[in-house]
Amino acid sequence: MRVLGVDPGLTRCGLGVVDDAPGRPLTVTAAGVLCAPADADIGHRLLLIECGIERWLDEYRPGAVAVERVSSRYNVRTVMGTAQASAVAILCAARRGLPVAWHTSSEVKVAVTGSAGAGKAQVGAMVTRLLQLDVPPEPADTADALALAICHIWRAQALNRLQQAHATACPAPALARLRKGTIR
Repeated sequence: MRVLGVDPGLTRCGLGVVDDAPGRPLTVTAAGVLCAPADADIGHRLLLIECGIERWLDEYRPGAVAVERVSSRYNVRTVMGTAQASAVAILCAARRGLPVAWHTSSEVKVAVTGSAGAGKAQVGAMVTRLLQLDVPPEPADTADALALAICHIWRAQALNRLQQAHATACPAPALARLRKGTIR
């Protein structure tokens, strides 16, 4: 599985591509930041982000995209900009029929560090360790994007195991009868 993690922002949009193969450690394929001038109008900034994400999707061909879910704990202006950049990432993925998953920053922090209160330095350190990198990814937006991809990979694996366990425990014919009310 190859996942593109997107840490949305209007001036810096972190991107990270992580690969997962059975029996092998996670590997980073690419990591970086799309930058847009803070003094440019919003339309131009969103266009730069779109072009950059499109290039990454064309070049790295992920099977899924993980985007940070916007949190309302920030001020409204920050939330709006983040939401707009998120929408661009979602649109780019939708054009290709790619599944998109949203993860809150707390979910990502718990997945990679074990603590929802982890700081940027802790996330960067754990991403460095998990991906067996020589140095922490810089800037923090890049580490956050890689952490999003890692979180998605691990959550997808857990969800698949749960679905398989459910299918084994409750075969489809029994589930259909249960839904019809013939099994009590």
